[in-house]
Amino acid sequence: MSTALHDLSAHQLLSGYKARDFSPVDVTQSVLAQIERWEPHIAATYLLRPEAALAQARASEARWLKGAPQGSLDGVPVTIKDNIATQGDPTPLGTRAVTLTPAAADAPPAARMLEAGAVFVAKTTMPDYGMLSSGLSTFHPLSRNPWDVALTPGGSSAGAGSAAAAGYGPLHIGTDIGGSIRLPAAWCGVVGLKPSLGRVPIDPPYMGRAAGPMTRTVADAALMMQVLSLPDGRDHMNLPPQAIDWSAAWTQDKPLKGVRIGLLLAAGCGLPVEPAIEAAVRHAAHLFEAQGAVVTPVSPFMTPELLDGLDHFWRMRSMVDIDGLTPQARAAVLPCIREWADSARGMSGADVFRAYTATQTVRTATTRVMQGFDYLLSPVSPNAPAPAEWPSPTNDPLRGLDHIGFTVPFNMGEQPAISVNCGYMDSPATPGAVLPIGLQIAGQRFDDLGVLQMARAFEQLRGPQREFPHPP
Repeated sequence: MSTALHDLSAHQLLSGYKARDFSPVDVTQSVLAQIERWEPHIAATYLLRPEAALAQARASEARWLKGAPQGSLDGVPVTIKDNIATQGDPTPLGTRAVTLTPAAADAPPAARMLEAGAVFVAKTTMPDYGMLSSGLSTFHPLSRNPWDVALTPGGSSAGAGSAAAAGYGPLHIGTDIGGSIRLPAAWCGVVGLKPSLGRVPIDPPYMGRAAGPMTRTVADAALMMQVLSLPDGRDHMNLPPQAIDWSAAWTQDKPLKGVRIGLLLAAGCGLPVEPAIEAAVRHAAHLFEAQGAVVTPVSPFMTPELLDGLDHFWRMRSMVDIDGLTPQARAAVLPCIREWADSARGMSGADVFRAYTATQTVRTATTRVMQGFDYLLSPVSPNAPAPAEWPSPTNDPLRGLDHIGFTVPFNMGEQPAISVNCGYMDSPATPGAVLPIGLQIAGQRFDDLGVLQMARAFEQLRGPQREFPHPP
């Protein structure tokens, strides 16, 4: 059976355009039809504008017919997360509390994709202010997981994860400050790379915040990085331009013999790891070990106190942001986020300083652990996705970060980290449904290419994968 156009990778699409097997218009029409089938069930999109996407596709088709594509992604469909500004469009940040003002310019990730000729199909959903690992939003409809629509896709790149799994084209941009690319990538069975801080310019920049690719294959993530990593002066954390051959992620096999890999199976804080997830990650480590990698168990380096520090710092940040809103706007913020932020009201200046210091301590601890290894393997999340209606896996506003113990260290430490599927487990919600399991591969700061190569090596080792889900 031939693969539907909306399910083809970006690499396959570009080859097909060059060979004139099909056109960007054919592909965009296929993607739009797939969105029409899936969207009533998963609500992944915002600003879906079929005619605008088709107009871009027709312009791309004309360029390909002339043998003069505009850039390295000409005609390839892309979705862009709500919080990445696109010129002329409002940026609601997932909440009704934000005034809908048209953006003056494309943010760097959007600008780079559009300059490369990608077809902008839609923006994707996120929870209020991106503060939840779910699709729960006062602005967007509730986003759901295509593998089991009773469950969350994760967040805050909720719509991007759902869209990638559902076949809304091959390329999707998410953002991540504590796990917001990797968690939905893991729970939706796709690839999600949080790059080194500053590797992908963003606007506005913030400590630990990164934008990155969400795709079905590592090769497509690397293809996006060729474009997303181009410099932009608006990001004061932007790394110096570096000549990285991103194509090595799909053209060169990474030698695994002697590679030093740490295996972290307990986060040291938050929720315990579910047995099926631990087994899948152990199996992944064994596959690397069988290729000559040296795998060494790693003791947890996060603690409940460190996670609490990060949590309390972000509570105060959110409380200050929400206090700056009008009374009407404050009332529009999701109640669980208001409760979480309000809990910081009794903190002293010393409390806030100690909470901020935890971010630096996590950075130091993560860097120290990574000094002994080339890469570190762990679960992305300790748990299966929660019910779609819950804001977080605990459904407790004051324990909303208990599932990010594996992901957040690499935001604070600034190392690249990727989620790639490593197995399947039974859904806790729907008999007979299965859910993907995410393996996190983290690397040394600035070794984004190496992390992609390790993930690509794992794709080749892990064996056949289940088909992505079909619309109900």
